[in-house]
Amino acid sequence: MSSGSGRYCLAPRHPPANPAAYPPTGGTTPPEWPRQSRLPLGALPGAVPCARLHTKHIAKEWRLDPLTDPAELLVSELVTNALHASRALPEPQPIGLRLLGSSHRLLIEVWDACPVPPEPHPPETGEEGGRGLLLVASFSQQWGYYHPTTGGKVVWAILTAAPPHPSSGNPT
Repeated sequence: MSSGSGRYCLAPRHPPANPAAYPPTGGTTPPEWPRQSRLPLGALPGAVPCARLHTKHIAKEWRLDPLTDPAELLVSELVTNALHASRALPEPQPIGLRLLGSSHRLLIEVWDACPVPPEPHPPETGEEGGRGLLLVASFSQQWGYYHPTTGGKVVWAILTAAPPHPSSGNPT
């Protein structure tokens, strides 16, 4: 089921979801996340810089400037992990990035076709990989993963900025 550290998947348990329909959870965007952006990505080295640039532009467009740098870092780590998981499959599968935003929060979700849960590894364990999840845990207010009904997994993280002051005149 997994290689050395147990992080990567050798075969999906379910057929991968159509990346054009990402995220595979379906339904509407919850009201607490009124903004949404999706980006399907190939399992290619260029996926990480594309995801970072997309995240940077979306965070600025949504006026979440204080979250831009940490969001780029988290997206880089999560997409890198998804890329490794996807490339460990017999046939690499696309990955997906979804960003959800409010006036002061950003939810980052990254989907890959491998259902094996992410495993953080402290540096002292000597295991390769898994250290990026420690960064995700330290920079985000919350993080976790879930298995969508169509297969694979979604790893998510939430970033929060100070809410806008009501008298600042900034739209929410």
